Amino acid sequence: MAHAPRVARPIDPVLVVVPTYNERDNLPLILDRLQRVLPAVHALVVDDNSPDGTGELGDKIAAGDDRVHVLHRSAKAGLGAAYVAGFRWGLARDYRTIVEMDADGSHAPEDLPRMLEALGDTDLVLGSRYVPGGSLVNWPRHRELLSRGANLYARLALGVRIKDVTAGFRAYRREVLEKLPLEEIASRGYCFQIDLAWRTARAGFTVAEVPITFTEREIGQSKMSGTIIREALLRVGVWGARYRAGQVRALLRR
Repeated sequence: MAHAPRVARPIDPVLVVVPTYNERDNLPLILDRLQRVLPAVHALVVDDNSPDGTGELGDKIAAGDDRVHVLHRSAKAGLGAAYVAGFRWGLARDYRTIVEMDADGSHAPEDLPRMLEALGDTDLVLGSRYVPGGSLVNWPRHRELLSRGANLYARLALGVRIKDVTAGFRAYRREVLEKLPLEEIASRGYCFQIDLAWRTARAGFTVAEVPITFTEREIGQSKMSGTIIREALLRVGVWGARYRAGQVRALLRR
């Protein structure tokens, strides 16, 4: 018996959440690229009171373009908190798809159309560096090794099959973010990405990876720090221990 072809679910309207902290030089460049590739997409700049005036520049851009919005936060409180604030802003409106994208140019807006196309029949799409077709440009070798090691560590600890679970370029259906307990998300740095991908998979949603080209920023400084790395190691270790303990308890109950 033949099966009917799966009909892609609507994804529009789309909101791209762009957290910023001292990204004044990068912000207009990335917004321009985004709008040239996807003119109908909206962008939300979530600025953590950048000393360099990124938030004020975002306001100026938004004043002349109704596709750009700015959410001001009082202080730098971490990537995870910025994204959660952006998610809540988008969920309070009628966006069907909410995208995470860095402001520094490492995530190419030109890759986003393929990610959104893949979202037609899945729930979360990750822009992946580590699936066939994915690539890294101008990234220091030590950063690549750290990233690959973090992904391997997370896969082993948490039992996830996602190749690039730390990926920060991703597109969620609103149903995913509506179901996830965003109020429980305490991860501040890049561990946030592992946290949400893992929660999404455990909640029964489907996850797909689309290859992207990840390019090292050309302007400004990376926000990666020892504190962020330590947070990821500790949190993933704790989550993994709880997950594996739960597996053991389930086996003993059989």
